[in-house]
Amino acid sequence: MAIRNEVIFLLEENIKRLLFVANNLKESNLQLRQQVEELSETIRVKDVEIEELASRYQNLMLAKTIALTAEDVKKVKLRINEMVRDIDKCIALLNK
Repeated sequence: MAIRNEVIFLLEENIKRLLFVANNLKESNLQLRQQVEELSETIRVKDVEIEELASRYQNLMLAKTIALTAEDVKKVKLRINEMVRDIDKCIALLNK
């Protein structure tokens, strides 16, 4: 009978330890999920910034192209045609 009580006691202790470890893992998992959400938001914000900067760069390059090539209308037309194609691609992606 004493052995049975000892086995039950050890089983209870093991269950308590397992519950403790499980709770710690749940807390750790929750913290990691929150960290993933925060990092995902940071990535999203940075992606928006990159897109904005790329757009500003393209506009700057266009302005520079137009300013430098007043006599070279062909280059300006090619650049504008490229931008129109890019806009068409964007519109096509938005329509999907």
